[in-house]
Amino acid sequence: MHGQLTTRSSASVAEPDLAHHGDAEVAAGLVDLAVNVRRAPLPRWLAEPITASMADLAAYPDPRPARAAVAARHRRPPEEVLLTAGAAEGFVLLAQALRGLRHPVVVHPQFTEPEAALRAAGHTVQRVLLDPADDFRLHPERIPTDADLVVIGNPTNPTSVLHPAADLAALARPGRVLVVDEAFADTAAAPGVPGEPESLAARRDLPGLLVVRSLTKTWGLAGLRIGYLLGEAALLRRLAAVQPLWAVSTPALAAAEACASPAAAQAERAIAAQLATDREHLVARLAALPGVRVAGRPASAFVLVRISGADRIRDRLRARGWAVRRGDTFPGLGSDWLRIAVRDRVTTDAFIDVLAEIMEA
Repeated sequence: MHGQLTTRSSASVAEPDLAHHGDAEVAAGLVDLAVNVRRAPLPRWLAEPITASMADLAAYPDPRPARAAVAARHRRPPEEVLLTAGAAEGFVLLAQALRGLRHPVVVHPQFTEPEAALRAAGHTVQRVLLDPADDFRLHPERIPTDADLVVIGNPTNPTSVLHPAADLAALARPGRVLVVDEAFADTAAAPGVPGEPESLAARRDLPGLLVVRSLTKTWGLAGLRIGYLLGEAALLRRLAAVQPLWAVSTPALAAAEACASPAAAQAERAIAAQLATDREHLVARLAALPGVRVAGRPASAFVLVRISGADRIRDRLRARGWAVRRGDTFPGLGSDWLRIAVRDRVTTDAFIDVLAEIMEA
């Protein structure tokens, strides 16, 4: 089986806690490998516009300059961009605006907020569970043909799988909204590819495509709440109609404009390249531990691993000062999965030493 179809109403399986996120794993004194946000000082080209924007807080936010900058980066007209208070707001807008959905499908394992938002709005969600034995690969033929909304991540949180753009594009069709969550697209890199591999952000030829983007991961702006949606103007107008007035703050707009600059794009590629090196080191160290299976070919800022007794190991890691992300709150995973954020080599080596000691005990 390349995938499994389920509905959220299945009573025989314990429902994962869709509201659980990595920040719940973190506490004072713990080394954070649970949250996929890069922690580094802001570059001047980003910090200075955010700081300068504080002088304009008496005025209502004006999204037009940031919207134009984001549109230019992705080679789209401004009406095909909707700025949001973090990528997560986009999922709420979708769920609220598209009240007439008949058959929404969410491809799991993935970020749980899309399904949570749909459920909160009263939608009945069907899940397509990708197979860990198949490295969580997407097989487009497994998606129900009558689905009028399909949600999938790329690279996918928590699996770190990067799906081929052609497979994602094969899911687009008239009468369907195809939501591709690219919150981690800027973390992926591939040899010989100058930009973001497998991204659909610049594709304007696919009917119903909606790309969700975040600026909070690479640039450490989770507290600022800034993201955006890319898609057909008519669809974005429907989403904007249910968005609160002035949803994106002036400092967040300043960040969006700065992060759309050529300097930002160049910096992202350098960060992604270093991340790839650090990820390879983490994967190699994990793979050398008996009893640890790294899922697939990780492509993002985190790695998913399967370890027998992972729930107990997570508790022991916590007692030794390390926070990692539990896997059982993601549909399609269970208590033997952990998600581990990619950090620098020194941090990785210290973590692996502790993990090895725990597993040998």
